[in-house]
Formats: sequence, C-alpha cells, structure tokens
Amino acid sequence: MGWRILAMSAAVLALSACNKPAGDKAASADAAAKPATATAGPTAMPSRKPGLWKQTVSTSGMQQTSSICLDKAAEAKLSVWGAGASQDMCQQTDIKPVPGGFVFSSSCDMGSGGKTTSQGTVTGDFNSSYKVDVQSTTEGAGAPQMNGPHKMTLEATWEGPCPADMKPGDMALANGMKMNMLDMAAGHPTMVRPPARP
Repeated sequence: MGWRILAMSAAVLALSACNKPAGDKAASADAAAKPATATAGPTAMPSRKPGLWKQTVSTSGMQQTSSICLDKAAEAKLSVWGAGASQDMCQQTDIKPVPGGFVFSSSCDMGSGGKTTSQGTVTGDFNSSYKVDVQSTTEGAGAPQMNGPHKMTLEATWEGPCPADMKPGDMALANGMKMNMLDMAAGHPTMVRPPARP
C-alpha cells in the first residue's frame, strides 16, 4: 500500500508540474483570480518556489509524507515529464483557472494500469503552500485493488532551502529512503536506503 501512495504522489507531482512555463508572480496571481474561460492554448499553472517542499498524500485512510528538492531547472524538467505523460497517455486533459486556484479533469489510458478518469482542484499560491484534491475512477487495471473510485489529497508546504544532502529532484520519504524524480522521468528509477545503524 505504501508503494501505491508513493506512485500516486509522483503522479500528483507530475500533474502539479505540468503545462506551467515560468512566469512572474503577478501573472500567476492574475490567472488564479480570473474565472474559468475558454482559451486558445493550454492553461499555464504557476511554478513552485525553488527549495524544499514537504508534501503529505492522503488516500484510502493512509498517509505518506515526503520532501522534494526543487530548483528552476528541475521544475522545468518535471514539467516536461508531466506534459509528456499527458500527451502519451491522456486522451483528454483540461485545466482551467478559477478564483483561488484551478480545476482540472483528465481521461487517461495507463495500459495495464487501466483507464482512469479524474477531476479535482488545485488551490494555494505555489510559493508557501498548495493543496490538490483528486477524485478518480479506474477500470480494467491488472491489479484489482487499483480499480474503482479513489479519493486523494496532497498538501504541500515550502520548508526553506534544500538541505546539503539533497540535490534537485530528490524525494526523501519519512522512512529515510530517497529517490530522484528526474531519474524516474528518464526511466532510471533508483531508491537509496539510509545506512544501517550500528
């Protein structure tokens, strides 16, 4: 179950990073304050502030807390990953600004992971904290427990500069394990366990 939460956390991270070229804070605030309207191109979500973000994913009565280190370059690469995943697997993705944040919906074919339809909201300022609420339904997944309706919440808070032992893209789990999201995006996932205590 912990791996499922971790996978969902990575998916939300990709979602919150996708389709958001760097822009100034005023433009981001203006976009969040305007009501949803039809636009000619994809909606740009604001970039997260560089540094260490602590995030808690809650689903199915369980929680997973992790921290991720971001700089502008990592944010840009993760945004490419998110947009690429949407183009490759999602037949329909819609993100619209609303007062205080964004609403989104998607329909994605994850292969053996089943077909998933999702809708939700993103609120916050991406400089100090933000929250993502997602409701999704999956059908046809190879793992039966993945099928059916699911509800997930991600709450993230900016903690300050990244610590010396974390590089951009690193995600540290509460159990001390660490992986790099950029490596995952490149198809080279690795997990690093903390050294054993004597």
